[in-house]
Amino acid sequence: MARVCVYCGSIQAVPAIYHDAAREMGQAMVRRGLDLVYGGGRLGLMGTVADAILEGGGRVYGVIPKALQDLELGHQGATELLVVQDMHTRKSIMASLADAFVALPGGIGTLEELFEMMTWTSLGFQDKNVGVLNAGGFYDDILRFLARIGDEGFLRQRDLLKVADEADALLDQLLTAPPR
Repeated sequence: MARVCVYCGSIQAVPAIYHDAAREMGQAMVRRGLDLVYGGGRLGLMGTVADAILEGGGRVYGVIPKALQDLELGHQGATELLVVQDMHTRKSIMASLADAFVALPGGIGTLEELFEMMTWTSLGFQDKNVGVLNAGGFYDDILRFLARIGDEGFLRQRDLLKVADEADALLDQLLTAPPR
C-alpha cells in the first residue's frame, strides 16, 4: 500500500478533537511512508491532514472540482492538485489513485464517499480496504446502524469496514488485512 484516500470534512469550526485526529492520521501516514489522496481542500480536516503530511515531508495528491477551486478552496501546497470538471470525476480519480480508503469525521459528503467505497467493495467493483477513524466516537451511531443492517439481512459482508479509535491502529488494520 502506497496511497491512502482520506475522506473528511472541510468545515473549519468543528471540535478540536477531530482536528487532532486528522493531524494524527497525517503523522501516522508519514511514519509509514504513505501518500495522501484527498479532496484537495485547504480548510477543515482536509487542510489539517494535508498540512500534517506536508509538514512531515510526505506527498499530498488533491483532486478538486473546478467550481471549488474557483472559490480558492484548493490547497496550494499540495504536491499535486488536479482540477477536474465535477464531483463524479473527482471521486473516480481519487478511487483510482488510492490503495485504501479512510473516513475521518465529516458531513454528508464524507458519508456518501465512505458508503460508495463500501458499496463498490460489496459488489466486487474494487478490492481495496475501507476504514473509519472513530475519533471521539463520531461514527458510533452509524456503526450501530450498520450492525442492524447486517442483523436484518441487508448486509452479508459484516467485515467490509475496518474501525479504530486511533490512527495507528486503523492503519495497522488496513496494512495487514488482505484486500477484499
